[in-house]
Amino acid sequence: MCKGIWLRLIRRLECCYRPVLLVAAAAKKRDETGDAKYYARLETAKVSMAERFESIVARPFKVLGTEPMLIVLTFYMSFVYGCLYLLFEAYPIVFTRGHGLNPGVSGLTFFPILLGGVAGVMLSIIVFNPRYEKKVAELAPAPVPPEFRLEMTLLAAPLYAISFFWFGWTSYPSISLWAPMMSGGIMGLAINGIFLSLFNYIIDTYLHVAATALAANTIIRSIFGAVFPLFATQMFDGLGPQWAASVLGFVALAMVPVPIVLIRYGPYLRSKSRHAPT
Repeated sequence: MCKGIWLRLIRRLECCYRPVLLVAAAAKKRDETGDAKYYARLETAKVSMAERFESIVARPFKVLGTEPMLIVLTFYMSFVYGCLYLLFEAYPIVFTRGHGLNPGVSGLTFFPILLGGVAGVMLSIIVFNPRYEKKVAELAPAPVPPEFRLEMTLLAAPLYAISFFWFGWTSYPSISLWAPMMSGGIMGLAINGIFLSLFNYIIDTYLHVAATALAANTIIRSIFGAVFPLFATQMFDGLGPQWAASVLGFVALAMVPVPIVLIRYGPYLRSKSRHAPT
């Protein structure tokens, strides 16, 4: 069902990549005039396999390796992404083993994360997007500084850290299972808040190489998402749910200053960047 929806959406999307648009314009010109001299640069360019490899595979890592801002944001988003997958191992330890729920019912404990995620999207649509649109109108025709995109992370980052301490220290079997479950609502809101905010920040900062920056970010995030569940059981069994969640909470707490630092020093860092045009 999801595949069908995505295919329909993709078919409705219009291409906005300039080189491809020029190819279509050249083809149309040839059809209209019957003159074969009209060609776009993309059609006549000869690209070797080595150049193609560099452009497709190596370039994201080159951009990532030369951009301190992107490195920090990628680590932060990868940590958040990895922790989301880690919960697929941690929740059964708390709710199945600790509270005695069967695996089917234990799966329902993820529902608050979903509701929190929906709340995060709605918060972005209702509160933060209108603020951004207002800023666009105020500064037009000048662009809005990318740092304005970080507003939502200022709220979401501390909430994300809090959600781990909440989850960990209410995970005792003697405490109602609703207490650790409800931490998922805050966590879901924070995850979407961080991701929506930082994705937009990366796009606005690395305008001309945004796809490359996002590709590098996605590769590292996927690695974290694959690795984190591998040590989750050992971590929660060895430290106990309370301290295991606290360790994650302390890491998340250490990441709270990231948006503050970028708001303060972002313009300077962008001025020194090879890939940030603003």
